[in-house]
Amino acid sequence: MATTIHPTAIIEKGAELGSDVEIGAYAYVGSNVQLGDGCFLHHHATVEGLTTLGTQCEVFPNACIGTITQDLKYKGGKPSVKIGDRNVFRECATVHSATDDGDFTIIGDDNHFLAYSHVAHDCVVGNHVIASNNATLAGHVIVDDYAIIGGLTAIHQFCCIGTHSMLGGCCKVEKDIPPYLIGDGNPAIVRSINKIGLERHGFTADQISRVKFAYRVLYREGLNRSQALEKLKEHVEASEPEIQNFLIFAEKSERGFAPGLRN
Repeated sequence: MATTIHPTAIIEKGAELGSDVEIGAYAYVGSNVQLGDGCFLHHHATVEGLTTLGTQCEVFPNACIGTITQDLKYKGGKPSVKIGDRNVFRECATVHSATDDGDFTIIGDDNHFLAYSHVAHDCVVGNHVIASNNATLAGHVIVDDYAIIGGLTAIHQFCCIGTHSMLGGCCKVEKDIPPYLIGDGNPAIVRSINKIGLERHGFTADQISRVKFAYRVLYREGLNRSQALEKLKEHVEASEPEIQNFLIFAEKSERGFAPGLRN
């Protein structure tokens, strides 16, 4: 399939298009954009700024990728957006560039950003993430692989969302959600492990058992956070990557873990 560009689309001079790219009616591609092979921009889609899309990304109508940050600290320069392969941006989704010159908003591979979802400046999103309709990531949010973000959920600046975690709809996320767990509520609290999600991704009974153990230590044994993490460290072995992931997550946490259910 050859590259096809609708005659009403605007492709600014300097834009770099890979092979087999399709650009629909009234779509816009800025002069500093790089589109990988097989990208598909639907009608009225916009990709602008210093933005790179990998292969086979799809941008639906009225989505806007690479727009300058809304951060009032923005002073110009060339902040960027780097997006990997096979990402889908549904209607009216937005991804903003970083704030400072030379910095990046980064999105990995195989993610789905549903209608009206928003990725703000300096966010780092991993792989296989699903952001449901109207999900909002504020600046500097980190979302690890395979996380699911429910519709109308808003995540505070600098929060981290752990791998294989799940956030319910309409959450107000003020603290970090550790890996493998479910957060829900306003403000969000940790309610349980993401058992069904883990099973769907092929986690064994032993792996899920280790996640349950970590959840109990962190949230159900009455330990403070330091005591709980120290207890987890005592149980770390090379064969227990799930426990290690909790400890690694704790090390990078800036806002602290979301609280759990009260006993």
